[in-house]
Amino acid sequence: MPAIELTTAERRALRADAHHLDPVVMIGGDGLTPAVVKETDSALKAHGLIKVRVLGDDRATREEIFAQLCDQLNAAPIQHIGKLLVIWRPVPEKGEAQDDGKRGGAAPREVKILKFSKSGTRRPEIKKVTVLGNQRVTPGGLIKRAKKRMTSKKSG
Repeated sequence: MPAIELTTAERRALRADAHHLDPVVMIGGDGLTPAVVKETDSALKAHGLIKVRVLGDDRATREEIFAQLCDQLNAAPIQHIGKLLVIWRPVPEKGEAQDDGKRGGAAPREVKILKFSKSGTRRPEIKKVTVLGNQRVTPGGLIKRAKKRMTSKKSG
Protein backbone atom coordinates (compact mmCIF):
# COMPACT_ATOMS: atom_id res chain seq x y z
CA MET A 1 0.00 0.00 0.00
CA PRO A 2 1.28 3.47 -0.75
CA ALA A 3 1.99 5.91 2.05
CA ILE A 4 -0.46 8.72 2.79
CA GLU A 5 0.36 11.99 1.03
CA LEU A 6 0.04 15.18 3.10
CA THR A 7 0.36 18.86 2.30
CA THR A 8 3.18 20.90 3.78
CA ALA A 9 0.81 22.68 6.18
CA GLU A 10 -0.64 19.38 7.45
CA ARG A 11 2.85 17.94 7.93
CA ARG A 12 3.94 21.08 9.81
CA ALA A 13 0.95 20.85 12.18
CA LEU A 14 1.65 17.17 12.87
CA ARG A 15 5.33 17.91 13.54
CA ALA A 16 4.26 20.49 16.11
CA ASP A 17 1.89 17.99 17.74
CA ALA A 18 4.65 15.36 17.90
CA HIS A 19 7.18 17.67 19.53
CA HIS A 20 6.30 16.71 23.11
CA LEU A 21 5.84 12.97 22.43
CA ASP A 22 8.24 10.29 23.63
CA PRO A 23 9.23 7.35 21.39
CA VAL A 24 6.85 4.41 21.83
CA VAL A 25 8.68 1.95 19.54
CA MET A 26 12.41 1.24 19.45
CA ILE A 27 14.13 -0.53 16.57
CA GLY A 28 17.33 -2.30 17.63
CA GLY A 29 20.17 -4.04 15.86
CA ASP A 30 17.91 -6.66 14.25
CA GLY A 31 16.26 -3.97 12.15
CA LEU A 32 12.68 -4.06 10.95
CA THR A 33 11.35 -7.40 12.23
CA PRO A 34 7.69 -8.53 11.99
CA ALA A 35 7.35 -7.96 15.75
CA VAL A 36 8.45 -4.33 15.35
CA VAL A 37 5.99 -3.81 12.49
CA LYS A 38 3.17 -5.33 14.57
CA GLU A 39 3.99 -3.15 17.59
CA THR A 40 4.19 -0.03 15.42
CA ASP A 41 0.81 -0.91 13.88
CA SER A 42 -0.82 -1.29 17.30
CA ALA A 43 0.72 2.01 18.46
CA LEU A 44 -0.65 3.77 15.37
CA LYS A 45 -4.11 2.29 15.99
CA ALA A 46 -4.04 3.55 19.57
CA HIS A 47 -2.40 6.97 19.14
CA GLY A 48 -2.33 7.92 15.47
CA LEU A 49 0.85 10.01 15.81
CA ILE A 50 3.94 8.27 17.18
CA LYS A 51 7.70 8.59 17.45
CA VAL A 52 10.01 5.66 16.67
CA ARG A 53 13.65 5.52 17.80
CA VAL A 54 16.11 3.68 15.55
CA LEU A 55 19.26 2.61 17.39
CA GLY A 56 21.50 2.30 14.31
CA ASP A 57 24.17 4.77 13.24
CA ASP A 58 23.70 4.40 9.47
CA ARG A 59 21.49 7.18 8.08
CA ALA A 60 20.70 5.30 4.85
CA THR A 61 19.40 2.33 6.87
CA ARG A 62 17.20 4.63 8.96
CA GLU A 63 15.74 6.21 5.81
CA GLU A 64 15.07 2.77 4.37
CA ILE A 65 13.34 1.65 7.60
CA PHE A 66 11.29 4.86 7.58
CA ALA A 67 10.09 4.25 4.01
CA GLN A 68 9.36 0.55 4.64
CA LEU A 69 7.35 1.26 7.79
CA CYS A 70 5.24 3.89 6.07
CA ASP A 71 4.60 1.66 3.05
CA GLN A 72 3.77 -1.48 5.04
CA LEU A 73 1.46 0.30 7.50
CA ASN A 74 -0.13 2.77 5.06
CA ALA A 75 1.09 5.68 7.16
CA ALA A 76 2.41 9.15 6.39
CA PRO A 77 6.08 9.98 6.99
CA ILE A 78 6.12 13.20 8.99
CA GLN A 79 9.71 13.79 10.10
CA HIS A 80 13.12 12.08 10.26
CA ILE A 81 15.46 13.93 12.56
CA GLY A 82 18.51 12.19 13.92
CA LYS A 83 17.53 8.75 15.18
CA LEU A 84 13.84 9.69 15.61
CA LEU A 85 11.13 8.96 13.08
CA VAL A 86 7.67 10.55 13.33
CA ILE A 87 4.84 8.60 11.70
CA TRP A 88 1.13 9.42 11.41
CA ARG A 89 -1.94 7.48 10.39
CA PRO A 90 -5.57 8.42 11.09
CA VAL A 91 -7.00 6.57 14.09
CA PRO A 92 -9.74 4.16 12.90
CA GLU A 93 -13.29 4.90 13.97
CA LYS A 94 -14.76 2.61 16.59
CA GLY A 95 -17.28 0.67 14.52
CA GLU A 96 -20.18 -1.57 15.35
CA ALA A 97 -17.92 -4.63 15.20
CA GLN A 98 -16.39 -3.57 18.52
CA ASP A 99 -19.79 -3.19 20.22
CA ASP A 100 -20.18 -6.99 20.62
CA GLY A 101 -23.81 -6.83 19.54
CA LYS A 102 -24.93 -4.33 22.20
CA ARG A 103 -26.93 -1.24 21.38
CA GLY A 104 -24.84 1.91 21.57
CA GLY A 105 -25.49 3.99 24.69
CA ALA A 106 -27.96 1.57 26.29
CA ALA A 107 -25.69 0.57 29.17
CA PRO A 108 -25.69 2.58 32.40
CA ARG A 109 -22.89 5.12 32.59
CA GLU A 110 -21.56 7.39 35.30
CA VAL A 111 -21.71 11.14 34.66
CA LYS A 112 -20.17 13.99 36.67
CA ILE A 113 -22.40 17.01 37.17
CA LEU A 114 -20.79 20.31 38.15
CA LYS A 115 -22.93 22.93 39.87
CA PHE A 116 -21.23 26.30 40.21
CA SER A 117 -22.07 28.76 42.97
CA LYS A 118 -24.16 31.75 41.97
CA SER A 119 -21.55 34.25 43.17
CA GLY A 120 -18.68 32.30 41.63
CA THR A 121 -16.52 32.57 44.74
CA ARG A 122 -17.03 29.07 46.14
CA ARG A 123 -15.85 25.79 44.69
CA PRO A 124 -18.19 24.01 42.31
CA GLU A 125 -20.22 21.13 43.72
CA ILE A 126 -19.39 17.82 42.00
CA LYS A 127 -22.04 15.13 41.93
CA LYS A 128 -21.61 11.70 40.30
CA VAL A 129 -24.82 10.26 38.89
CA THR A 130 -25.58 7.00 37.10
CA VAL A 131 -27.49 7.62 33.87
CA LEU A 132 -29.39 4.77 32.24
CA GLY A 133 -29.71 4.24 28.49
CA ASN A 134 -33.15 5.88 28.27
CA GLN A 135 -32.13 8.97 30.27
CA ARG A 136 -30.27 12.17 29.49
CA VAL A 137 -28.70 15.00 31.48
CA THR A 138 -30.09 18.49 30.81
CA PRO A 139 -27.86 21.59 30.75
CA GLY A 140 -29.25 22.44 34.21
CA GLY A 141 -28.00 19.17 35.66
CA LEU A 142 -31.35 17.37 35.85
CA ILE A 143 -31.88 13.81 34.66
CA LYS A 144 -34.79 13.29 32.29
CA ARG A 145 -36.16 10.23 30.58
CA ALA A 146 -36.12 10.13 26.83
CA LYS A 147 -39.53 10.58 25.25
CA LYS A 148 -41.01 7.80 23.20
CA ARG A 149 -41.12 8.42 19.48
CA MET A 150 -44.39 9.41 17.95
CA THR A 151 -45.48 7.13 15.16
CA SER A 152 -48.19 7.75 12.67
CA LYS A 153 -51.14 5.37 12.49
CA LYS A 154 -52.03 3.90 9.15
CA SER A 155 -55.62 4.39 8.15
CA GLY A 156 -57.13 1.49 6.40
